[in-house]
Amino acid sequence: MVIALIGYGKMGKAIEKIALERGHKTGLIIDADNAGEIHHLSDYSIDVAIEFSQPNVAMGNIKACINQQVPVISGTTGWLNYYPEVAAYCREKSGTFLSASNFSLGVNLFFKLNQWLGTIMARQEEYNVELEEVHHTQKLDKPSGTAITLAEKILSGHPKLNEWVCDTNPKPNQLHIRSIREPEVPGTHIVTYDSPVDTIEVKHIAKNRTGFALGAVMVAEWIRDKQGVYTMDDYLNISF
Repeated sequence: MVIALIGYGKMGKAIEKIALERGHKTGLIIDADNAGEIHHLSDYSIDVAIEFSQPNVAMGNIKACINQQVPVISGTTGWLNYYPEVAAYCREKSGTFLSASNFSLGVNLFFKLNQWLGTIMARQEEYNVELEEVHHTQKLDKPSGTAITLAEKILSGHPKLNEWVCDTNPKPNQLHIRSIREPEVPGTHIVTYDSPVDTIEVKHIAKNRTGFALGAVMVAEWIRDKQGVYTMDDYLNISF
């Protein structure tokens, strides 16, 4: 499989290492210095594009891949207000697209656990729920896309909460997300249910970027021959 890496920061380099170890080739690396090359993917016989860039350019990058009928998966966060537009564009162009706030298989299993637990805890009025996420100081978006995904799953089944807020005093109808930035932290996410008599806490700690990179490459392998708009739920094929 020939891969285009769109964005060549720490994640891009980690993905390239995993891809090469799994027998794939890097046909093209696109970063700020050669951004225009994204419109010439056919020149490099690209099978799939993996996009980890910046929020302000992600939508354009993804549409450029769709225009050239190159399947694209994106792990860029901070732009997802435009996700419905991009998904509709992909369907219109008969393209292939998957966006995920986190490609780690462990995190996606954590999402499922959080969804299941949230459904149960929504009926327990004595418990208050909040989220905490900790990331490295170079992470630009706040809260993390992973924390937003966790929050949205909780909100979808909670009768009293209808929105999330970050780093501010929440109102009774708001789910609080606490965002912390510390040096050299790949990513920690904690969901806490607290009552006057006890606390229930579920946590995911990323030890390094390898899990994120491996997940991205595995999803790229899976999606390369498909058409349509997909999610990590489609890849995992887990239901309950």
